[in-house]
Amino acid sequence: MTPSRSQELAANLGAVRERIGAATARANRSVDDVQLIVVTKTFPVSDVHLLYELGERNFGENRDQEGAAKFPDLPSDARLHFQGQIQSKKLKSITRWARVIHSLDEPKHAQILADLGTAQDVFIQVSLDSSPGRGGVAPDRLLTFAEDCVSRLRLNLVGLMAVAPLGEEPASAFARLNEIHGKAKSEFPQLRYLSAGMSGDFEAAIEAGATHVRVGSSILGHRAPAI
Repeated sequence: MTPSRSQELAANLGAVRERIGAATARANRSVDDVQLIVVTKTFPVSDVHLLYELGERNFGENRDQEGAAKFPDLPSDARLHFQGQIQSKKLKSITRWARVIHSLDEPKHAQILADLGTAQDVFIQVSLDSSPGRGGVAPDRLLTFAEDCVSRLRLNLVGLMAVAPLGEEPASAFARLNEIHGKAKSEFPQLRYLSAGMSGDFEAAIEAGATHVRVGSSILGHRAPAI
């Protein structure tokens, strides 16, 4: 008998939760220290509702049009996280539905957020490599950027986000990220969170100190066509 979509999601979610528990145990951390964000990009809002019924409340989207379309149909305590590349013209719309923005990496976008007067929690995306198109603030510019966001623009910075470079062992990349995060927190204590790790590497991210992991395909399966 073919399992229902709800049963499939429940089984996948349970397996991911077990992996999170094992990774936190290896790192001598509490499982409560890690926030799972289920990345629902390209999947229908019906899957979000099923995951909500399974107890999830945090969902990640990479595209404004998807987040904006799903938001009106979700319960008020569901938290949508924007984690995609920011476009200036989309920011006003993003702030209408996203409770958290994980990918701030340009001064012009920080200025727009400040001008909009938004109250979102904001992560600065930091670059762990030099690959074009992947986004992120260079580590040697991070503190200057954070200072401007905090002191002049008064943004609600809460942490750093990063993606492991292609071709590098995740454990090595996230170890570097942990060092960057530690230095940043020493200057800006409000940067207490670390958003890192996806389906293929979230365990290594947790072992390196990640507080937020963004997991999609391990829970929802292969990507559906974009809505």
